[in-house]
Amino acid sequence: MKRLVLRGITWNHSRALPPLVASAQRFEEYHPSVRIVWEKRSLHEFGHASLAELAKVFDLLVVDHPMMGEAVDVLVNLRPMLSSAEWDDLKQDSAGPSFESYIHNGALYALPIDAAAPAASCRMDLLDAAELSIPAHWGDLLELARRGIVRMPGFSADLFLNFMGMCVTAGSSVVVEDGQLFDRAIAANCLEQLRELASFMPEAIYNWNPIALYEQMASTDEFAYCPFAYTYSNYSRAGFAERPLRFSQPVNFPDGAPMRTVLGGTGLAISESSLMPDIALEYGLYVAGKTCQSTLYGVSGGQPARRSAWKNPVLNLLTDGFFERTLPSLETAYIRPKYHGYIALQEKAGIPIASYLKNGGSPTQAVDQIDILYRESSSSKVQHA
Repeated sequence: MKRLVLRGITWNHSRALPPLVASAQRFEEYHPSVRIVWEKRSLHEFGHASLAELAKVFDLLVVDHPMMGEAVDVLVNLRPMLSSAEWDDLKQDSAGPSFESYIHNGALYALPIDAAAPAASCRMDLLDAAELSIPAHWGDLLELARRGIVRMPGFSADLFLNFMGMCVTAGSSVVVEDGQLFDRAIAANCLEQLRELASFMPEAIYNWNPIALYEQMASTDEFAYCPFAYTYSNYSRAGFAERPLRFSQPVNFPDGAPMRTVLGGTGLAISESSLMPDIALEYGLYVAGKTCQSTLYGVSGGQPARRSAWKNPVLNLLTDGFFERTLPSLETAYIRPKYHGYIALQEKAGIPIASYLKNGGSPTQAVDQIDILYRESSSSKVQHA
């Protein structure tokens, strides 16, 4: 019997690949004529590689929602392929704005399969040994940082996205007006707050993305707390890392407002070049379905995009309550811009932020540099979904 082969591309982490391999294996058992082959690429390649080039090679693409601005003529619009019941089910059971994030100009370009937003994390054993509590407010965070036991990811894209979350929390919109990304006064103040926090951290953080930070945090006793980084429930699961991490809500801002973070997660898209979009969609709906998300996908190390999965007691038992602890910040997460050209901005705009955090100078000049990079990344006003 000749088998139909679907090729998929995801990113290289235990949160991404194993649940897709497990779901593909089970789907193949239901559909003996189908074979699904998953390949992986680095996290950096995932965030910045050309969607159009990948779509020429793969049927199934795991994508980030800001990529939706590049999806026209590259990814299949799934909206007309879904029944009203399927649409309503995905929408109503979405973890935070995960489903909404893949809608662009009325089209749905991916099915949400993974949900994430920055949250706090800690080594409870180290905090308990030092008789310290998880900080609740910005002042508490700074006090903990002065002890030298706080770190955050300083990779340029992560700096930019956490800075965006701070600006949104402080009341700025994103794209205040043509040519200006954030409210200037708010942005400058947030940079100063971020620099004060970073001043208590070593140079090494600027080489860390969230994965690198979590690996370091779970394998050494160098630090005990991270105030915000994109979450990975794997590190709270027994047996995954040498020392488990506990995740919690980010601290409240100096004015008392809960910090609003920036949505991450991934969706499963179908290439326009695929010769088997119907089979690809059937598989996608299986992976994104309520049953798979709450069982096979989540148990295999995945971080589901279904709200019902985040409330599932079995998954919370496996992860020290990770999903229940971090769901509130996910539900209020901010959806990033989706204009064509935004993806490159994330990494580039983090460079002046890193420079200011390391070297000081004028925060308003750093804001000017961010705005210049924003204008270069887009020739027209952002079109939100």
